[in-house]
Amino acid sequence: MNRTQGSGGGAHFSGSASAEHITARHRCPLIPPRGNREREGIAVHGYTANKDDALKRLRRIEGQMRGLQRLVEQDTYCIDVLTQVSATTKALQSFALTMMDDHLQSCVADAIAQGGDQAQDKIAEASRAIARMVHS
Repeated sequence: MNRTQGSGGGAHFSGSASAEHITARHRCPLIPPRGNREREGIAVHGYTANKDDALKRLRRIEGQMRGLQRLVEQDTYCIDVLTQVSATTKALQSFALTMMDDHLQSCVADAIAQGGDQAQDKIAEASRAIARMVHS
């Protein structure tokens, strides 16, 4: 998938833990969008520049999930439901890959540039996340 500025991007999940509930270990370092390390005092994550696009993708996936519920409520033929499950799963996997790409290009790259133990921790963390994605 080719991405340009303003297309596809990471995630922001409504109802997710607030920033103060996320440990520093799980936060991405402040990543400069075009040179700024933070924007109005808010940490900038890899997906921040494409946040609106990410939210649109998540809303589309949410709509697909509601569509699945309607199919079951309407007693739709099993194979038709499974076809829609496959499409929804692919959309979620694509979203996850985009999020991982953003994380690697921002949070991990920044940690590597800073060096030290933080770099190794970020690489190990990303590796575990990739393993979870592959095994899911």
